Amino acid sequence: MKQLNNPFIIYGYKGADYFCDRQEETQKLIDALHNERNVTLIAPRRVGKTGLIQHVFSKISQTDSQAKCFYLDIFATKNLEQLVQLMARTILGRLDSTPQAALRRIQEFFGSLRPTVSFDQLTGLPSVSLDIRPTEEAQTLKRVFEYMHRSDYRCYVAIDEFQQILSYNDKGIEAILRSYIQFLPNVYFIFAGSMQHLMEEMFTSANRPFFQSSQIMQLHNIDSTSYHAFANRFFRQQNREMTTDAFSHLYRRVDGITWYAQSVLNRIYQYADSGITPDFIDHVITELVSEQEPVYQNYYASLTETQAGLIVAIAKEGVVATPLAHQFITHHQLKATSSVRTALKTLIDRQMVYDRPDGYVVYDRFFGLWLARL
Repeated sequence: MKQLNNPFIIYGYKGADYFCDRQEETQKLIDALHNERNVTLIAPRRVGKTGLIQHVFSKISQTDSQAKCFYLDIFATKNLEQLVQLMARTILGRLDSTPQAALRRIQEFFGSLRPTVSFDQLTGLPSVSLDIRPTEEAQTLKRVFEYMHRSDYRCYVAIDEFQQILSYNDKGIEAILRSYIQFLPNVYFIFAGSMQHLMEEMFTSANRPFFQSSQIMQLHNIDSTSYHAFANRFFRQQNREMTTDAFSHLYRRVDGITWYAQSVLNRIYQYADSGITPDFIDHVITELVSEQEPVYQNYYASLTETQAGLIVAIAKEGVVATPLAHQFITHHQLKATSSVRTALKTLIDRQMVYDRPDGYVVYDRFFGLWLARL
């Protein structure tokens, strides 16, 4: 791969050289899939679950010619029909040796749905859309799974933001998916999600269809020591070095969350002539936060008075273990406990506040830093 201008990747996956650590998690996922176990991968957004999945799939593709890996982010889907169309575009035609074979098999499985097939001019890979009639979504999904089942490959399918299916109006979607998935002997799944309480309820509650159907895996922050070594490997190419104190300062400011750390490191790398001191790191963070100020102003303007007061209070505290406690409410001059409780639920539902084991935090760390300055 051509060397990148900036090795600190913010979006996408650019290869193992630019992927930090996660050796244990990578092997754990590969071992589970190889030994025919589905995996439920739970992590807050921007911790790096998508990058980990792509890293795992890259390694599998390099070592197993009989494996095919598919990644789907279903966050933007609103119903079962959109999910099926996304699966069709991602999977159909990718399990055949030639375009002719792909067309033949697609016609065999989906001829009644008038499939439209186009081929990428650079990669030659097909993209398929289907004419799915109302009430036929579930049956079409079954055909997509059958298409994988009858291939000569082991198929690994990662469905990111899997909790999104709970927002569909389609009744019984969990049971439908579970009933199809359990009869696919050559297809294995990674169910990834960022809303911990919803994902845990889906996969650990005895009355839910996906109960005990997969191996549960929580993804945590990258170890600070490993991350520091990774960063210095690239800074030394610029004849610079980041001290332990400087990196610890950065790590604390962004709470160890991968995407925010990468964003700061990417910008530091850009300023190749600057010394990497805590003051310079603060300057870079201020620059990044300020660039998003119009966005954050709109976020803030969309909140009620109680919601705004609560999220600012959480931002100033950093982590709040008991936001309904009398002392916290009084100190920050918030309204009645019932109002704060309602506001907290709304902020969590809007994914502006996140409930983690040690307390509540502002989900977007840069937004939290902006709020703390108000």
